[in-house]
Amino acid sequence: MSRDEQSQSKTKQELDRVVFIGRTFDEYTQMFDLEMSELAGKRVLDCPSGACSFTAHGSKHGIDITASDIAYDHKLDDLEAKGLQDIGHAMETMEQAKSNYVWDYYGDVEGLRRHRQQALRDCVQDMREFPDRYVAAVLPELPFNNEQFHLVLSAHFLFMYSDRLDYDFHVQTIRELLRVASEEVRIFPLTDLSGSRYAHLERLVHELEAEGFRTAEVKVPYEFMKNGNSLLSIRKI
Repeated sequence: MSRDEQSQSKTKQELDRVVFIGRTFDEYTQMFDLEMSELAGKRVLDCPSGACSFTAHGSKHGIDITASDIAYDHKLDDLEAKGLQDIGHAMETMEQAKSNYVWDYYGDVEGLRRHRQQALRDCVQDMREFPDRYVAAVLPELPFNNEQFHLVLSAHFLFMYSDRLDYDFHVQTIRELLRVASEEVRIFPLTDLSGSRYAHLERLVHELEAEGFRTAEVKVPYEFMKNGNSLLSIRKI
């Protein structure tokens, strides 16, 4: 096997470990309880952002948004193909687990599929037009300056994968998100993949408050996974 073939094989193996699925701008405004007026003049980081269209549509609203994800060091055509594949797999799984979810927002699995496909299309198109908005990074480290952003949003990552990301990783990642935020970090949801509340949330909140951060658990107007309708707000005082 040539060096190029070895490199391509390694890249494919790395991409296979990435799940490239995203949410739409409207989903984000509800998940994070966002008002456009509060984002005016703010610099926002979405991390990890995956195939979300929040950056694409938010930028059209005049919001200064940067997206960051481990996936962004892969070729865009490969990411788009992976995204379509991941959506297909996710919808097959969803059919078997529909009872674990609240369908008020999407209606049914096909409605969910349309939202996921739309987010992917809009994200990929924006990445082609404005690649500088999309920055590759591997948590718990970010290539940004201290307090570079006013607000940092982090969705469907930390607490959801608590079965494979340990408490130390959570703490390190949240510290890094706080390092690059000047005002606030919001994390959604507060549940794992089974819909159970993150087991170490109270311990985490206690440690953050002991360090001088102000935390709040906020109910939001969005619930897809049952019990997944709250975010954690961490504010710098």
